[in-house]
Amino acid sequence: MAFELDIGYVSLTGSKDHNEDFCGAMLPQAGQEGMGAIAAVADGVSSGGMGAEAAQTTVISLLRDYYGTPETWDTTVALDRIIAAQNTWLAGINRRRRPAMGLCTLTALVLRGQTYSLAHVGDSRAYLLRDGALTALTHDHVVQHPDFKHQLLRSVGAEDRLVVDYVQGDLQIGDVFVLLTDGVHGELSDARLRDLMQGQGAQATSEALTEAALKAGSRDNVSALVVRVLGLMDANLQDENRAAQSLPIPPRLKTGQALDQLRVTELIADNGINLIYKVVDATSQRPYALKTLHPHRAHDQQERAMLAHEAWLAKRMQGSRVADHLVHLHAAPPNGHTATAFYLLYDWHVGETLQQMLYRQHQIGPAQAVTLASQALRALGRLHRQGVIHRDIKPANLHQGDDGVLRLLDLGVALSGREPPAMRALHAGTPSYINPEQWGYQAKAGSAASANDDAAQQLPTAQSDLFALGVTLYQLLTHRLPYGEVLPYQVGRYYRDPTPPSRHNPQVPIWLDHVLQKAVARDARQRFETAEEFLLALERGASRPLTAPSASPLIARDPSALWKLALGVSLLFNVLLVYWLLFLPK
Repeated sequence: MAFELDIGYVSLTGSKDHNEDFCGAMLPQAGQEGMGAIAAVADGVSSGGMGAEAAQTTVISLLRDYYGTPETWDTTVALDRIIAAQNTWLAGINRRRRPAMGLCTLTALVLRGQTYSLAHVGDSRAYLLRDGALTALTHDHVVQHPDFKHQLLRSVGAEDRLVVDYVQGDLQIGDVFVLLTDGVHGELSDARLRDLMQGQGAQATSEALTEAALKAGSRDNVSALVVRVLGLMDANLQDENRAAQSLPIPPRLKTGQALDQLRVTELIADNGINLIYKVVDATSQRPYALKTLHPHRAHDQQERAMLAHEAWLAKRMQGSRVADHLVHLHAAPPNGHTATAFYLLYDWHVGETLQQMLYRQHQIGPAQAVTLASQALRALGRLHRQGVIHRDIKPANLHQGDDGVLRLLDLGVALSGREPPAMRALHAGTPSYINPEQWGYQAKAGSAASANDDAAQQLPTAQSDLFALGVTLYQLLTHRLPYGEVLPYQVGRYYRDPTPPSRHNPQVPIWLDHVLQKAVARDARQRFETAEEFLLALERGASRPLTAPSASPLIARDPSALWKLALGVSLLFNVLLVYWLLFLPK
């Protein structure tokens, strides 16, 4: 959802000849909602002149340029880059000019996700009214002496290098932010400000503040910008990262222990990085799955960032069509408590994973396997259309619920374009289900790249998920892996074409043989490009069967085969030569 904000502002000349204050606010355009809203106020410095122009250009450039920065940047980074560029321009004008001209103060506020970020230089101010309490968010950069209190120590354009104060905090519905120039806050006490900020709309509040300052005898320009928070956006990635870095990791929990009124009933999984528990809400007795970091990883900032990315991605996907095939993630404990530790709380679904099906059943029939694969392909197609690569499709991460819905589990290593750099560089996934390109194998005309060539390794794509699903379907039907099992410390080997599944399971029809051979082909050019193409092949079945992919020539399967053959011929020739020299008559 978008922010629900009430914004109002007033800037008056007062008793001066002209107004050197400037303020403004801007809301995001369609498609940029994730950037949030920005507001700013600046006060031009009278000495030297051009203060009004400096204030106006500084605020306008900040408001406009902010939405031109990448959404992946932290808010403070975006503000710092823009303010630094404006300061460099103004400072360049003043490099040989004394007294300096075109200087101004600046206080800017960005509301993004569930966080506010504040940038401040000079003696304009920002206040926050929350639950009736007024808090000053900025500190005046002025000389601490009654006779020189209007002499600035910092201003935009005064020096080549500008130090900007930054403040960040959590947003709450009902928060009221007010940005003021010194013509207002210099005449009104904090108690008077608090009284004027309560019980009115944003525009009425800004008018009341400036009017009260003029009545109190202000001899300066008076400007007030008020922002009331009426509704919050869903948490963004920065919010999740802040929670991940600030909250503690819970200790290893035992059966019967409770965390935020969630009682542990059993430990579901422990892979050395994450722990997953089945927990029950003490009030409703409703079961949930609780995922957190292993206590040994509590100080690993990258692992925290990766789990925060999973939380953000899961919440983001809940607003899309793929949500039907994902497990719902709760933003907070269901009993009204505030989370005291960093963990993810998912819905608990009764059913079993495809891996559990393989353990339980001796063999899964072709019809059932095709039905499961079709559901998985519909889910993957929707996920890929959102620009997300799952990266760890396997039987253990496909869950068939009692409600008949097949769900994708574990977005922990998924790629979204916003993942941490360390996670992007990670060779993630389960080795036996990783496609050849990720191991460095590149199918080319008559040759293949070495598996040890790290530079040739590619990032996962949608085809990587489809290959993994093909391996999964092959395993469901045959209880075998097309290229054999690859242990975590091994490198995948693709020196042969996979055996047609019908040779392991005679129940597999020929048309399905061809589909699976295409799905897990060594050469990426022979595989399905999209989930929709793969699904169409399964739906058409025997009515419009695919042609089996052509067998890879020996030289493509093993680039060293030619050298091996030459070595064999040379060895045979040398053996014959030795025999001729030793045993044949001279």
